[in-house]
Amino acid sequence: MAGILVWFWNERFWLPHNVTWADLKNTDESTFPQAEDLYLACPLAFCVFMVRLVFERFIARPCALALKIQASGPQKAQSNAILEKVFTAITKYPDEKRLEGLSKQLDWDVRTIQRWFRQRRNQEKPSTLTRFCESMWRFTFYLYIFTYGVRYLKKTPWLWNTRECWYNYPYQALTVDLHYYYILELSFYLSLLFSQFTDIRRKDFLLMFMHHVATISLITFSYINNMARVGTLVMCLHDAADVLLEAAKMANYSKCQRLCNVLFIMFALVFISSRLGIYPVWILNSTLFESWEIVGPYPSWWVFNALLVLLQGLHTFWSYLIVKIACRAISRGKAGKLNPLHVSKDARSDIESSSDEEEVSPPTQKHHTNGTNGAHGTNGYLSASHCHYEH
Repeated sequence: MAGILVWFWNERFWLPHNVTWADLKNTDESTFPQAEDLYLACPLAFCVFMVRLVFERFIARPCALALKIQASGPQKAQSNAILEKVFTAITKYPDEKRLEGLSKQLDWDVRTIQRWFRQRRNQEKPSTLTRFCESMWRFTFYLYIFTYGVRYLKKTPWLWNTRECWYNYPYQALTVDLHYYYILELSFYLSLLFSQFTDIRRKDFLLMFMHHVATISLITFSYINNMARVGTLVMCLHDAADVLLEAAKMANYSKCQRLCNVLFIMFALVFISSRLGIYPVWILNSTLFESWEIVGPYPSWWVFNALLVLLQGLHTFWSYLIVKIACRAISRGKAGKLNPLHVSKDARSDIESSSDEEEVSPPTQKHHTNGTNGAHGTNGYLSASHCHYEH
């Protein structure tokens, strides 16, 4: 284990040439980021999670009820032991062959069985009230942390001149405000990671798990090798669009359609301009070229920039999806209501739907077979996903 730790903390990987960990030890005159500082984020993540529970219960829920958002979910599927067994043990999305077999076994038509499976899938998804509370929590946190980031950064020289991120690197002292900013962001994303295992399991579990791990890795990586100055710029830039997205979702859940449309348009404009304009011109230009000129490359420099370039690729893909959603919403809005969050079928915005929206209970069976009335459905829930857009 000692050998592995020595290999992992190899100075030639993490630090520029002729710099050692001993050079970055804290002294009476100056304080530098230390890897052990990040241990504080774990208990704080638990605290953030508990604050979230209190916030959703005593603040977000009353607000949702005041907006007349119902706590009940979609209609429950009729109890049926055979279909329940197929749903839980075999598949939640039966193919045509299996549907025909079930139709013969139960003497139900295929369309009714398809509707049963759709209703049953919806029962495992969070209600609109739950989604509103989650969005309100994230909106509140993003608004706070973005406001804090702007107030902090406007007092720093590297906001106005990104070359300041690299002057005297890596001997840049850690301030209390910068430490608080980093630890709070890291704690929040750790709490999101933990909450995935306690919340209702959603279909985008793996996608969001990877997203949170990547975010936590970038925050941790930039703190350890003291690229915290440019890290604060990246965090603040990304929080700006998240505030508007969560606000748009809240408007959507509360059926404020015009407000939802305005907020979505604002979100799209901020997202695309910040991720495709400001981020590459301001951030990547500094990390790739200004740092090369002032500090020079070294192994962890290559890794950090590779992660940031990969992030730019994701920005491009997400921007394409947002534009696609907006165009589809506008085209469909000509014939009816314009709601980009509904058109996008964002899983946090919509329940599964089909061409026949009215939910009709399965008919009474003509023939009784192996105990067709035994299973009970769970409480109704809607679908969920944070940043996945699909039609």
